[in-house]
Amino acid sequence: MRGVFRGSEHSSHEGRAARRLPMSALHTLATHALQVLPAEDAHRTTIAALKAGLGPRASADDPSLAVEIGGLRFPNPVGLAAGFDKNAEVAGAMLAAGFGFVECGTVTPKPQAGNPRPRLFRLTEDQAVINRMGFNNHGLDPFAANLSRRGAGVVGANIGANKDAEDRIADYVTGLRRLWGLADYFTVNVSSPNTPGLRALQSGAALTELLGRIGEARAALPGRYPVFLKVAPDLGDAEIEAIADAVALARFDAIVVSNTTLARPETLKSGHRGEAGGLSGAPLMSPSTRVLSLFHAAAKGRFALIGVGGIACGADAYAKIKAGASAVQLYSALVFQGPGLVTAIRRDLARRLAADGHSSLAEAIGAR
Repeated sequence: MRGVFRGSEHSSHEGRAARRLPMSALHTLATHALQVLPAEDAHRTTIAALKAGLGPRASADDPSLAVEIGGLRFPNPVGLAAGFDKNAEVAGAMLAAGFGFVECGTVTPKPQAGNPRPRLFRLTEDQAVINRMGFNNHGLDPFAANLSRRGAGVVGANIGANKDAEDRIADYVTGLRRLWGLADYFTVNVSSPNTPGLRALQSGAALTELLGRIGEARAALPGRYPVFLKVAPDLGDAEIEAIADAVALARFDAIVVSNTTLARPETLKSGHRGEAGGLSGAPLMSPSTRVLSLFHAAAKGRFALIGVGGIACGADAYAKIKAGASAVQLYSALVFQGPGLVTAIRRDLARRLAADGHSSLAEAIGAR
């Protein structure tokens, strides 16, 4: 793993100098070094480094940042979005880095290779990412084994369906049952644009059947764990109202707003802007926050919201919270800013809460 943090051509003198750098500086250097690699290779290298214990260690959380969703207490509202830790290999390392919760997956019942490479693209000029990964993962059994060894902290499981499943809803039920008692919450992901036809489960009779069958399975299992639904940002106003009503009726605990977008804003500059797949990162901040606001109005307090999309600083996270999110998640910004970002966001959120006279995060939710 030496090459992750310093090049193999460096002299021993340079190596000694690197060892004198504070860990935050080393992690910044590692982030820049990883950007030289193809995006998916960089991600795999990062996972390996985290498994080797090379991740950062964050300070304790400010008590004002604690929040509760579905009866589950989060020490801070800044979560790691699904897609980073697909196989639940490094949840503990990311919690230690300062995340208040980590969502692993998306995991499908059977192992799945995903779409052909290349399938992950950095749009550096736009601080964005396009992916068409296709739910690549090792399947439920390795995922469950990793969760059983994860240690303390809030860890969620993002569950999906295999591309070739004859009954995709059955795959979600299988995931829920297999991981029940191992994860602290579950997110039902019906909004990835990279599995053909999957987004059809967000609407109409398909959504009703999905929520109903998940609800039946949940009711038959021992104990209670929160269940969330993850939706796309590419939704119309009527769709938002219908989803909100269906989620409330099914007694789900939250909606995660949102997944990646199929839209391609005209402002994109990168040469990769025409790649197929879901766009995430900075260009998603405004449209996903608008959809979040609409869901907040439609929710009428019946369930919580988790805001995702384009968060790259404390101001972005606070904007999501004021738009109605009880917590937020990020991933793409880590590609460009490195692991120190989560600590910076937590500190800035605590300052912003205090500056607005809020003693707790709950007071700021929806407070536009």
